[in-house]
Amino acid sequence: MTVPITFGYDRAFSRNIGWVTQTEQAKLKKSRIAIAGLGGVGGAHLLTLARLGISHFNISDFDDFDVHNLNRQAGAFMSFMGQPKIDTVARLALDINPEIDLRLFPQGIKPENVDEFLRDVDVYVDGLDFFVLPARRMVFAKCREKGIPALTAAPLGMGTAFLYFRPDGMSFEDYFKVEGHESQEQYARFIAGLSPAMVQRDYLVAPEAVNFQEKRGPSTIMACDLCAGVMGTSVLKLLLGRGSIKAAPWGMHFDAYHQKLKLTWRPFGNSNPLQQLLLKFIRPVLGIRANAPFE
Repeated sequence: MTVPITFGYDRAFSRNIGWVTQTEQAKLKKSRIAIAGLGGVGGAHLLTLARLGISHFNISDFDDFDVHNLNRQAGAFMSFMGQPKIDTVARLALDINPEIDLRLFPQGIKPENVDEFLRDVDVYVDGLDFFVLPARRMVFAKCREKGIPALTAAPLGMGTAFLYFRPDGMSFEDYFKVEGHESQEQYARFIAGLSPAMVQRDYLVAPEAVNFQEKRGPSTIMACDLCAGVMGTSVLKLLLGRGSIKAAPWGMHFDAYHQKLKLTWRPFGNSNPLQQLLLKFIRPVLGIRANAPFE
């Protein structure tokens, strides 16, 4: 007769011990993370953090799974097509840890619910789609107001570009400087700020796949998985007080294709002269005309 296998938190996450102590594991268990967006990187973030033993999450997404998600999204399987991402990924997290406490925001993040979304949160993890800048700006601003550390990891090419915004450090707005610009210029400034090193630029073999007007771009599973690894490690360090993490205007870009790690430092964010030169390069590629050349 087969003996039924039952869940037990201590045993489920016992293999974390060694890299974390029992006391630290107990702290992870009590922590609460907010994740907005459960697609390309957001779903992977949730499942990675769930496997760390973190047991409290506020999660948000209003989209359903479609076939074009299969190449990279953690919850994308043919058996889940057409289903809400938030419900699907929540079930996967609960299948890892049935004791997880999930607060779901299936309507997305809006001004009227952002405070509730960030209630009791220790760290905010950005999983929003690249093109959702208004919501992203709102959440990062609220995190700063509430003293919540906010992190983002962008899947670029076959690597990840990581930024950390400390509540008492440089703000998202001061770094990216998108205020007052049209949407296409905002996208250019966002990609320039995410990836000052642009390590991925020379192996984009089909540039026509990037279309900011149609709000689409290429992606790889390798980049999404690398994002989740960097994010999981950074969240662990923040929650456990395990040393410092370089915050904006510092950034980190690891590219597995080129086997390169780049640390960038851009004081004044996109007003930095190096960033202005990068924007001059990016705009023609994206068919964007700047509405203010130097700010």
